[in-house]
Amino acid sequence: MEEVIHAVILGIIQGLTEFLPVSSSGHLEIGKWLLGQDYQGDESLMMTVVLHVATSLSTIVVFRKDIASILAGLTDRQNPASREFAWKIVISMVPAAIVGLTLEDQIDALFQGQILLVGFCLLLTGGLLFWADLPLRHDGAVTRRSALLIGIAQAIAILPGISRSGATIGAALLLKIDRTEAARFSFLMVVPLILGKICKDLLDGSADMHIQAQGLPLFAGFVTAFIVGLLACRWMITIVRRSRLRYFAYYCLAAGSLAIIAKLFW
Repeated sequence: MEEVIHAVILGIIQGLTEFLPVSSSGHLEIGKWLLGQDYQGDESLMMTVVLHVATSLSTIVVFRKDIASILAGLTDRQNPASREFAWKIVISMVPAAIVGLTLEDQIDALFQGQILLVGFCLLLTGGLLFWADLPLRHDGAVTRRSALLIGIAQAIAILPGISRSGATIGAALLLKIDRTEAARFSFLMVVPLILGKICKDLLDGSADMHIQAQGLPLFAGFVTAFIVGLLACRWMITIVRRSRLRYFAYYCLAAGSLAIIAKLFW
C-alpha cells in the first residue's frame, strides 16, 4: 500500500511539473529519493517512462485536433501547411531519437538517484530560463532549421534536471518564435518520442518484468499523472504564454540549490 501512495505522489509531481519549465524528470528523481524509493536502474526508469506516457496521453487529449492534423499532414498533399508542420515535428524528433537509441545504457544510469546531477542540472535550467527571458521580439514561426535546433535542446534535456519544456520553449524564444507557438510546438514534439519509447520497451520485452513486479504502483501513478496532467495542461499553457520565465528560473535555482545541499549534508 505504501508503494501505491508513493506512486500517487509521484504521479501528482509528474502531472504538475511536465507542463512547467522546471524538469519533471528531475523532480521525479528528487521525489523518489525523498520518499525513500529503492528503485534501481531499469525499475526507476520504468516508473519515469510510465508517468511520462500518462502526461503524453494528457497532451494527446488536449491537442487531439492538432495531432490529427499532423498525422493527416504527413500524407495530405492538399494541405501544405499541415504537411509542413508535420515534417517539422518529425525533424525535431531526430536528435533525441539518436541519443536515446545510441546511449540507452548511459541514460539508464542517470536514473539511479543521481541527486547531485539533478541539482546542478536544475541550476543550469534556471540559467537557461533567465537567458530565454531576455527582451527579444517573439513573432517568428517554427522553420525546419529551428525545429532541428529545438530538437537538439530536447535531446540535451534527457538529463534529469534539465527541463524539457524549459529547454525547448527557451530555445524557441531565443530563436524569436512566437510564445504561444513555442509552447504548442514544445508540447506536441515530445508525444511521438515518449510513445515510441514505451512501444520499444514492450516489443523487446524489457518492460514486461518491471510492469509485472510494479503493476499496481505503476497503474496508480499512471492514472494520477494522467488526471493531474489533463487538468494542468491547459492551465500551464496559459502560464507559459502570459508569465515571465524568470519566475520559473528562481524556482529552479532554489530547488537545485536545496537538492545539492540536502544530498551533501542530509
